[in-house]
This record gives sequence, structure tokens and C-alpha cells, in this order.
Amino acid sequence: MHARLLFTAVVATTALALSGCGTEDNASSGGAAPTDSPSASSPDSSAAAQDGDGAGTAAVPEALRFTGTTVDGKPFDAATLAGKPTVLWFWAPWCPTCKAQGPETARVADRFEGKAHVIGVAGLDKPQAMKDFVTDTKVGTFPNLSDEPGEIWKKFEITQQSIYVILDKDGKTVFTGSLPAGKGLADKLSPLVG
Repeated sequence: MHARLLFTAVVATTALALSGCGTEDNASSGGAAPTDSPSASSPDSSAAAQDGDGAGTAAVPEALRFTGTTVDGKPFDAATLAGKPTVLWFWAPWCPTCKAQGPETARVADRFEGKAHVIGVAGLDKPQAMKDFVTDTKVGTFPNLSDEPGEIWKKFEITQQSIYVILDKDGKTVFTGSLPAGKGLADKLSPLVG
């Protein structure tokens, strides 16, 4: 039993590592196909639980029921994102496509501060490399999670880096895909904050 689990984990890790950097044409490269449809496959957002005492708090959809640790070692609870649109940016430190997305992603995070959340989800490398990426690309103005074991990546069925997942205020996935240099991210987020 343990050998089967170890084999499965090794195969999954190898597949993620071999997928390389995301491309503009994710569907043909075996990555996550871009979707603009609100009916896109997503983690179940129908289950909702009240946060805190339930008075004046947003329901926490299934998509936001995860915890993690930021690259600088602080605990993170995605339930705090409930009630506002959220961008999850899945990146790897060694990925040139991800590095190119950094500046635009930071601009979008700044532009929509207080109206929407932008969260980086780093994977496929060690914590120090993730910290260095955040410093080098100047994306430390928004939370970046260290997902070395790939748990958040698995939750959102991410199989390669440089993928954006955009959730509406109810936690429903409205877009999954790569955006070269992050271009178009603001356009996809704008209608969700109005």
C-alpha cells in the first residue's frame, strides 16, 4: 500500500516538473485549458459555512477552504478571502514565463487592493528559491504561499505553472489559464469587482 502511494506521488511530481513553463496554448500542451465561462469546472462553491459568529461575515465557499504558509513563514487561511473576487497565481521560481507575469500581477494587485485579492501560490521548488523569486520579481506586495507539497495545486487541479485561477466573490471559478506576461488579467478581474 505504501509503495503504491509513494509511486503515485513520484509520478505526479515528475509530471508537474516535466510540464515545463506554461505556454500561451495550454490546451495543446496538456495544461489547464483557459476558460472564461462561469460554468467552468471548479472546486465546489455551493457548500458554505459562516466564518466567526456569522454576523456580517461572508460565507466561505469550498474553493476557499484551505490553509497554507506564506513564503516568509506566516500562516494563511483562505477563508479570509471570502466575499471578494480572488486571483490565484500558480508559479514556480525557475519559470521564465512566471517571472514575466510578476510585474503585471503586482500592478493588478495594487490596482484592485481592497476590492479583490491576489494570491501567489508557489510550487515545484524549495522555500528559499520561492523567497528569492518574490524578492527578485518584486511581488511581495501581496501574499505568496509556499506550496512545496503541492496541496493547493492539487485542490485546483493545476498541472503546470504560470496559471491563473480567477474566482468570483462567491468562490466560483470564472477563468483558468495562462496569460502571457499577465496581460489581460485586469480586464478579467474588472467586471467582478463592480
